[in-house]
Amino acid sequence: MAYQHLDINGNSVDLPVGKVVCIGQNYQDHIAEMQSKTAPEALFFIKPSTALCVISPGFAIPAGQGAVHNETELAVLIGKPLKQAGYAEVNDAIWGYSLALDLTLRDVQAQLKQLGRPWEIAKGFDGACPVAGFVEKSRVQHPQQLEFSLTVNGTPRQQGNTANMIRGISQLISEMSQHFTLLPGDIVLTGTPAGVGPLSSGDTLQLQLSDIFTVNSKVN
Repeated sequence: MAYQHLDINGNSVDLPVGKVVCIGQNYQDHIAEMQSKTAPEALFFIKPSTALCVISPGFAIPAGQGAVHNETELAVLIGKPLKQAGYAEVNDAIWGYSLALDLTLRDVQAQLKQLGRPWEIAKGFDGACPVAGFVEKSRVQHPQQLEFSLTVNGTPRQQGNTANMIRGISQLISEMSQHFTLLPGDIVLTGTPAGVGPLSSGDTLQLQLSDIFTVNSKVN
C-alpha cells in the first residue's frame, strides 16, 4: 500500500507525499556515542519519498546488508512552501509533529564513509523512514520541550528531549530552506539522541511522544 500522511487518529492528511530532509549530529550524546566530531556546519541529507512507510502495525527491514539501526526522531510535517525562510515563516508553515525512525544500514554507511563516498543508500532505501501519525501543531504547546522515547522488546533504548537539540526546530528548518526548498507534504527529521542500535525481525517497538501519543509497532 502506498504511503499517505496520516493524523494520530488514522485519518488522511490532505497534503502530498514529498521528500524527507534530515539533520545529522543534532544531539551531543549521539555525537559522542558515534565517536564523531561536532562541526560548525549542519549535516543535512535527504531521503526520497519512497523511503516513507507507516510505522504501525509494522514495517520491514532489509536483509543481508548488515546491521539496521534505529534512530528515533521528532518529525515535522511541512504545510506551506519554505525557501530561504526566517523563523516566523517556518513556524507558520509547520502542519504538525510526529515521531519517525531514521533507519540506517550502519555497516553499509561505515564502509561508504571509509571510501569517502556519499552514504544515501544507507539512509534512503525503500522503507527507511517509518513514521507515525501526525498531531496538529495547535495541540503541541511547547515543541521545543518534548520528551520522546523508544522501547525495544520491553527494554528502554532511546530517551530524548527536544530541548537538547543543538539546533532547535525553527533554526534547523530555516537553515535547511537556504539550501533546499521545502514543499507542502515534505517531512523534516530533527536528529536522534543516544541509544541507536540494531533491530531484528520480530522485535516489538513502542514509541512515545510526551503525553501526546504512544504507538506500538513490530519489525517484520
